[in-house]
Amino acid sequence: MEFQDVVRHRKMVRNYATEPVDPAIIERALRNATRAPSAGFSQGWAFLVLDEPSDVRRYWEATADDVDDPDEWLTGMMRAPVVIVPCSSKAAYLRRYAEPDKGWTDRDEARWPMPFWHMDAAMAALLILQTATDAGLASCFIGVPTPRVDAVRAAFGIDPDFDPIGVVTIGHPADGGAAGSPTRRARKPVADVVHRGRWGRQGGHQEGHQASPSA
Repeated sequence: MEFQDVVRHRKMVRNYATEPVDPAIIERALRNATRAPSAGFSQGWAFLVLDEPSDVRRYWEATADDVDDPDEWLTGMMRAPVVIVPCSSKAAYLRRYAEPDKGWTDRDEARWPMPFWHMDAAMAALLILQTATDAGLASCFIGVPTPRVDAVRAAFGIDPDFDPIGVVTIGHPADGGAAGSPTRRARKPVADVVHRGRWGRQGGHQEGHQASPSA
């Protein structure tokens, strides 16, 4: 699949078939995830891969109360044969930037106005989603419910230095299932979200043409 096709076809899928996923695709997705950019090449990410039915069920048991009587959304999601939990390590970034080539003499978190450890892990997660799309598979990125994070940590022995940033489900798509927000909300036009030269100056360059500036 061409890259632009991957971008256009990638969407969050919430209903899966029970058909297994080729393990080679998952390995490719994980290799691609490690090609994501990271500040200082800190690479402060890790990926918990759940691809055995008992482990997948254990994830849902840790995050939902109704696995034995699921609603439409949970029914569709629980059928995904692969669950990947991307995790980020703040400590890895604080350590990296205290190394001699970076020049900081402390590990003060205040030096980081944005949590690059989460941002970089999220970019890695996007590469997993794109790899799944490229292979003709369905995928979805969701958050771990805040009250259930400790339960997920305990269920899978996640290293204390790492924080789950969300969950990626991967599988073959099934028809129907719970509809996502794009079925109810229109995608914003590029011209509405791009500001050129200064905030509020809108207008975009179309492929091969320069758009006229907005009044």
